[in-house]
Amino acid sequence: MRHALALASLFLSSATLAAPEDAISETRLRADIERLVGFGTRHTLSVQDDPKRGIGAARVWAEAEFRKASATCGGCLEVALPERMVTGDRVPVPTRLVNVVAIQRGTERPNEVVIVQAHIDSRVSDILNATSDAPGANDDGSGTALVLEAARVLSKQKFAGTIVYAALSGEEQGLLGGKLLADYAEAQGWTVKAVLNNDIVGGSRGSDGYRDDAHVRVLSEGPRADSTDGLRAQMRRFGGENDSPSRNIARWIGDLAAGDSRGLATRQIWRADRMGRGGDQLPFSDKGYPAVRLTVAVEDYEHQHQDVRTECGVKFGDTVDEMDFAYLAKVTRLNVRALAALARAPMPPAPVVKGAVQTSTNVAWVAVPGAARYRLWQRRTDAPVWEALVVETAELTAHLEGVRADDWLFGVSAVAADGSESPVASAVPGGEFAPLPPSLPKP
Repeated sequence: MRHALALASLFLSSATLAAPEDAISETRLRADIERLVGFGTRHTLSVQDDPKRGIGAARVWAEAEFRKASATCGGCLEVALPERMVTGDRVPVPTRLVNVVAIQRGTERPNEVVIVQAHIDSRVSDILNATSDAPGANDDGSGTALVLEAARVLSKQKFAGTIVYAALSGEEQGLLGGKLLADYAEAQGWTVKAVLNNDIVGGSRGSDGYRDDAHVRVLSEGPRADSTDGLRAQMRRFGGENDSPSRNIARWIGDLAAGDSRGLATRQIWRADRMGRGGDQLPFSDKGYPAVRLTVAVEDYEHQHQDVRTECGVKFGDTVDEMDFAYLAKVTRLNVRALAALARAPMPPAPVVKGAVQTSTNVAWVAVPGAARYRLWQRRTDAPVWEALVVETAELTAHLEGVRADDWLFGVSAVAADGSESPVASAVPGGEFAPLPPSLPKP
């Protein structure tokens, strides 16, 4: 069934609402990226007080775009500028690091937050070169343009939960902007439902000429980054290696994408990030917040992290002409659909399963705000996705007679009165959509 029944209900419940993704403008996405490239370089160590060039000018422009979007919805976006001074291996001198954040408060559960983010900074071949032109069209002008466009179209509607739009600095210097925003979320006391990090989402052709404009990769961690020795001991006995909240967010996005004939299919990449590399979703995972990365199906390495030049007939540099704006619009569409659905849906429950040494299974969970009913899901232990909807109920428990828990994994999603459904939370150690306590006792 692969969540088909749940998604059909979600689509039906949303049919009376204007689809915000239909307002996405490929023209605006292109204009935003051209404007970002026009700042010359957006290196984190570049000039911060020049009105036309450098990271400071880019941040001021992004803030102004958020404020324009807010003006069209009666001031519905609160703009915040979290900052700190940073130093490190890639920041040899103390440098002011600033994120540009717009907050669209939920009408019913404002502390439940979904975050869409991208990094606004760029670089060339030398990570410390803060003066040469670093266009950063795809990496990550594409993600920044997506975030701005999402704010423009989603701010025209109201949602039960809060949506946070963020343009992060310092990614190329060591995920510094992601760390800053993750700390900010923790300080605000937000209940983070999901983080969608968009990094390199505007190209469809790889370095070898292979083209794929039909898929977007969704990367998610397996075992939780905030796991403790106690949790790992429990997972070893009861399972959960493939059932982190981030992994279930990725599954949920895959189901959502499958229901849109005008969009992209997802390729699930079961790694926290690409081999040997990283992104701003990782600082959130480190804190126990569910987070995934969306990125192109195939990467073009000659056009990222490169000085702009031509060698032996090969063009290098992250420039606008190497992008696929129709593809970027589709990735934006998927993000907007996901953000709207997540912001309407309740938090996933935290189910617990009991079934050892018996021929039946019991699953229980605690009520979550905004949920009218719950759906219990089941899959084989070797199955990649949720296979069957077992029961839909307003109760907080389910008894499955004749079902031997040893052979199955179970999860529960929460459904609002309008049919909006949360991702599934797995009934395994560490399956809950919340940071773990500092330590867990061994079973």
